[in-house]
Amino acid sequence: MSNASPRWFTSSYSNNGGTCVEVATNLAASHGTVPVRDSKVVGGPVLDVPAGAFSSFVNGVKTGAFRSM
Repeated sequence: MSNASPRWFTSSYSNNGGTCVEVATNLAASHGTVPVRDSKVVGGPVLDVPAGAFSSFVNGVKTGAFRSM
């Protein structure tokens, strides 16, 4: 198992308004998860999302599946 540390990043689409999340996709292959955290509370809790679920979510965002009516 890898001892890799999360490399956090915020989306380039973020408007720097303080309501962003950060993800660490570098752990998807070695750990099978994508950690997600609140960018305002970097020492706070981290949600470990299964890599497949995260990929499906990103694909849904890209295709517009979550647009409000």
